[in-house]
Amino acid sequence: MVSRSRSPSRSRSRSRSRSSQSKPPPPSSSLNLSPKTSPPPLPSAPLALYYYLTILLRLLLSPSISLSTLLNSSYPLSDITLTYIYQLTIPLKHWSKPHYRKGTYQQDLKDNLVNVAIPGTGVPLSYFVLCKAFYGCFILGVIPFVLFIQEIHLKLLSRPSSFTLNLLGYDLDWCSLWRINCNLTHLHALKTRDGGYEMENKWSFILKSESLGIPISPCLPYPGLCIKHKNEEGGLGIHFYRNAREGGDWIIQKVIRNSERVSEMLPPKSPLSTFRVMTISNASIKKPGEEEKEDFQELSVVFRAGREGALTDHDSILFPVSASSGLLLPGTTNKNWYSTYSPFTPLRSRDVKLSKHPDTGNVVSGRRIEEIDRIVAVCKDAHFKALPRVPIVGWDVVLCSEEDVPGGICLLEVNLSCNFFRGVFDEDKWWRFVKEVIVEMEGRD
Repeated sequence: MVSRSRSPSRSRSRSRSRSSQSKPPPPSSSLNLSPKTSPPPLPSAPLALYYYLTILLRLLLSPSISLSTLLNSSYPLSDITLTYIYQLTIPLKHWSKPHYRKGTYQQDLKDNLVNVAIPGTGVPLSYFVLCKAFYGCFILGVIPFVLFIQEIHLKLLSRPSSFTLNLLGYDLDWCSLWRINCNLTHLHALKTRDGGYEMENKWSFILKSESLGIPISPCLPYPGLCIKHKNEEGGLGIHFYRNAREGGDWIIQKVIRNSERVSEMLPPKSPLSTFRVMTISNASIKKPGEEEKEDFQELSVVFRAGREGALTDHDSILFPVSASSGLLLPGTTNKNWYSTYSPFTPLRSRDVKLSKHPDTGNVVSGRRIEEIDRIVAVCKDAHFKALPRVPIVGWDVVLCSEEDVPGGICLLEVNLSCNFFRGVFDEDKWWRFVKEVIVEMEGRD
């Protein structure tokens, strides 16, 4: 770990506040706990761009420079800024190195960015990882240019400037936060080869959870399924699925339903709507066997309220939840980021604040999730038992009405290269964690 004294310009920024409102719910405006860290005094925009490009070029020309070395340099910038700029170069350093779920890190980048586009352009982010040169151009030129266009847009809307903030790692969009988690997880997996990363495989996760008594969505015991179309003949419209328990490729589960309290907030024909809970493990930088329950903490909780007619909650409104009180905060969306090859999409969606579900008018913001303590406890316990040395985990949790799910809470799956889905979380704590894990991993052979 790295620690150092700070001048006022490098002082630790304030942690985000948690919601503590009590019933009845206050107006929606007072529920808007925006996930922003208060940065130290920042340089002017031209000077910020100079520092950003200078540091990146130095790192690209001297790839042996570690984060620890950069943190102890003379740049008058915060640890958050230096860590943010440094992690942008991790993909280039590990371009052809193995990834825990793909052949190389580049392949994982290509596969996971193919359906994500720069808002307002339709250009898939996967284009920028086709080769090292493209990615280098992306971090050196495209990111500053996009932020400059955003700055013009904000000026037209008479909104506060964000160029310097965003360029130096503050008030980042959800996609940037997601990619930081991905870089962190890849580096940790590569250095530790920890078996916990096998949990990304859905079947491995189910078997491990069953052996440890972790509550998961129930699997059906049948050897396989035969699915027939109701009006096909001559051997057509027949599909056979062999259960993974019998050596097949398919996990066979029944469709489970949202609990009554969750259903009250959703449209009649909505999908199973989950809670994304993010937890971190301080045991990720410890030796195997040294982990303790106190090492596992929650970062954020988000309720993904599914849309009318959708099959899954990937199409949803994102309502952050206070992990301490269970209070649902105003909802938002990130759908404009998923409009590839469609330039006519909103440039910004993070300003969207919804107190009601748009498909029904049902009030969501201001309600409380009474089960929040149990939800968080299930996730922290699962992190401790199943993959204690994996640094950050995103859990998809269900509140359901199934009789064979004790307590009505179960885990659907685990996500290790995970994103916050615009949850409200303590950025200072997260950045300290990111910095410590990177420094520790780079110090290992």
